[in-house]
Amino acid sequence: MSETEIPESDRLGDFPHPREVSQLVGQKEAEQALFDAFMSGRMQHAWLLTGPKGIGKATLAYRMARFALHYGTPDAARAAGARDLSVPENSPVFHQVVAGSHPNLLTVRRPWDDKTKKLKTVITVDEVRRIGHFFGLTAAERGAWRVVIIDSADEMNPNAANALLKALEEPPANGLFLVISHQPGRLLPTIRSRCRMLRMMPLSDSDIARLMADAMAGAAPARGRGRAADPSEEERLQIAQLAEGSAGRALSLAGGGGLDLYKEIARLLSGLPRLDIAGVHALADKAGRKGSDDQYEAMVELITLWLQRLIRAGAGLDTGLDIVPGEGASMARLAAGGSLDRWVEVWEKVVQSTVRGEALNTDRKLVILNAFSMLEEAASMRAGA
Repeated sequence: MSETEIPESDRLGDFPHPREVSQLVGQKEAEQALFDAFMSGRMQHAWLLTGPKGIGKATLAYRMARFALHYGTPDAARAAGARDLSVPENSPVFHQVVAGSHPNLLTVRRPWDDKTKKLKTVITVDEVRRIGHFFGLTAAERGAWRVVIIDSADEMNPNAANALLKALEEPPANGLFLVISHQPGRLLPTIRSRCRMLRMMPLSDSDIARLMADAMAGAAPARGRGRAADPSEEERLQIAQLAEGSAGRALSLAGGGGLDLYKEIARLLSGLPRLDIAGVHALADKAGRKGSDDQYEAMVELITLWLQRLIRAGAGLDTGLDIVPGEGASMARLAAGGSLDRWVEVWEKVVQSTVRGEALNTDRKLVILNAFSMLEEAASMRAGA
């Protein structure tokens, strides 16, 4: 399988990949920091792009890579009147980056496993060692930038992390590392210390709704006939609210029927401490069906999201508009009258049980039923307190 045929873990269905996106929404400060550093002529050799998943870190990394590879020097960028990191979409560099074929750009990601026919669960040391070979090659033009994007550093195993640290300690001239991390606190402190950290913030609901509309338009030709109807404006705003600042999560919800699934979960949980047992089993049946991996993962995420919204409601924080009529009142009722510690504990147990279920290959229907059982027990204890 060639490099271009390997499935990409950060591609969401038929939506454009971050390297194919020409615009960056809602991250002006982060983009300005990279632009100013480049234009100053004192560009740091390594940047750590941090923040929650799906907020544009990879999009910014490819945007920076295109800019450096297209212009090369601050003087060339100034002569062209550059004001941000955009480059002409008709430029050869833009098309090469989109195609994944630019000789001076290397993306390090989880590799394909020919034995299992799946992506490996971690970035291996062999993948990181490709950096040494990449920098050992002569750049296409003398003095040209060579850019490495690590997407994401959180997925490196310990040997890979140590190999990256060695590469960061010996940066070549005009070498640029753009290291993406959703949880930088888990990285080696020595890796963090060798990078300039660039913290990126969650997106606003309006930014996410705009990105969804653009992404839907870009995905339409690939999705073709028979595709589900795109979300309405109201549904996009509801999805944006559930996405909690992550455009990636919003696109995942929009592409996989996540909004309807959340509404189904919220309706069932609104009856706590009593549950519609038949409805819960019907929902859990969907998780246990063959080929339902994406729906199961969405179900787990949305149950924990509902719990997070409940906890915020109990803490007096704004949970936004109701996704399901009466949802806010139901959450306020369940959270009232005592400490939120019990609900926090249930949230932790649900997360742990799903992780344990995957590790032990437990029937997924049972995992979902167990999550609802824990929620029912907590609500019953709360009602009897």
